[in-house]
Amino acid sequence: MNLNNLKPAAGSTKSSKRIGRGTGSGRGGTSTRGHKGAGSRSGTTTKVGFEGGQMPLQRRTPKVGFKNPNRVEYVSINLDALQGLVDKYSVASIDFETLREHGLASKNDLVKILGRGELTAKLEVKAHAFSATAQKAIEAAGGTIVKL
Repeated sequence: MNLNNLKPAAGSTKSSKRIGRGTGSGRGGTSTRGHKGAGSRSGTTTKVGFEGGQMPLQRRTPKVGFKNPNRVEYVSINLDALQGLVDKYSVASIDFETLREHGLASKNDLVKILGRGELTAKLEVKAHAFSATAQKAIEAAGGTIVKL
């Protein structure tokens, strides 16, 4: 290998189309910019979403409602899911790590236990929040709740 026969690896470069190199090149004259207007001048940029003066999509669509930036969102897990864990894996207590291991919650989630379904197992349940019906059902089955 010598300096006179170095070349880029196959497929690593595109053959660029040279613009503004005379009329004989087929891309001279206006150099693919069209005639007049802001787009033909140097140093012009358009904003993201600019649609040529037409009202942009982001401004055309109706804005509905309000989403509180300080909201607290919980991942809801029902009692029937807890009973399913007991039936399948025979766990005695359910905490956040158990829920993560079995794919019911992610690392940064807050967990709320809801009261759908029946719970027959005596469990110690640790979660961030409980609904009133879930709390009654867990305690009726002989279990305990711990708020994280």
